[in-house]
Amino acid sequence: MLKRVHFGPSVLPYLLVAPQILVTLVFFIWPASQALYQSVLIQDAFGFETKFVWLENFEALFADPSYFDTFKRTLLFSSLVAFLSMSLALGLAAMADRVIKGTTAYRTLLIWPYAVAPVVAGALWMFMFDPTLGIVAYMLHGLGYDWNFRLHGGQAMALVVFAASWKQISYNFLFFLAGMHAIPRSLIEAAAIDGAGPARRFWTIIFPLLSPTTFFLLVVNIVYAFFDTFGIIHAVTKGGPAKATEILVYKVFNDGFVGLDLGGSAAQSVILMAIVIALTVIQFRYIEKKVAY
Repeated sequence: MLKRVHFGPSVLPYLLVAPQILVTLVFFIWPASQALYQSVLIQDAFGFETKFVWLENFEALFADPSYFDTFKRTLLFSSLVAFLSMSLALGLAAMADRVIKGTTAYRTLLIWPYAVAPVVAGALWMFMFDPTLGIVAYMLHGLGYDWNFRLHGGQAMALVVFAASWKQISYNFLFFLAGMHAIPRSLIEAAAIDGAGPARRFWTIIFPLLSPTTFFLLVVNIVYAFFDTFGIIHAVTKGGPAKATEILVYKVFNDGFVGLDLGGSAAQSVILMAIVIALTVIQFRYIEKKVAY
């Protein structure tokens, strides 16, 4: 006969969660509340006076065509980064999942880029593709391609997409590899005995069973592209040329810290936060229903 175990009241659980709650309050809840408060204010050029204006900052944003251009640019950027980083990481994880010589070294080298700071990653790609000093730019010029990301907006966008995707591949690789290790080998061996080739086994068995991991990484990569790519863009292009790589998170910085429009910048940050929350809710409520666990 099983006996129920009853624990008396204790302060220990509250002490254990207190550090995490404190970090959340200081670094998440408090900045978010300040952004909400600042978004309904207008401050003068010298910072001596603030005026409560209700929703005028949001009205000015929605009346600005350049803001919608930035929004479309952010959607394109985040889609490209998520697709490129996840697809490359999935292919690398599929190769690393095989038992070959030097597997440990191969996996270790693939994980290392995740330890690189975003600004450092951006600086590395900027030097490689610099029109006057970069080795890759030199090779492109040798092939007859006119490469100068400081003048061509499309080239600048491609460069920041590649840099941001390269930074995120290691993170996706770890989760895809862990998901592949969790798949029972008996399923794959049974398919191999039935005559299914490597490609067929991957698309009919491995990839469908990775749908929970893929769904999780899709959410993480979109949020990453919206927020954590600021350092890469700031190091490589600073939003240029002609705002060709200025996404929403960089526009918040540019308008707030460079243009000193604190109210408009706060309103943009509130909209950006609402967009990311809405995307996450939609993905978990609707896309998750199609995930095969």
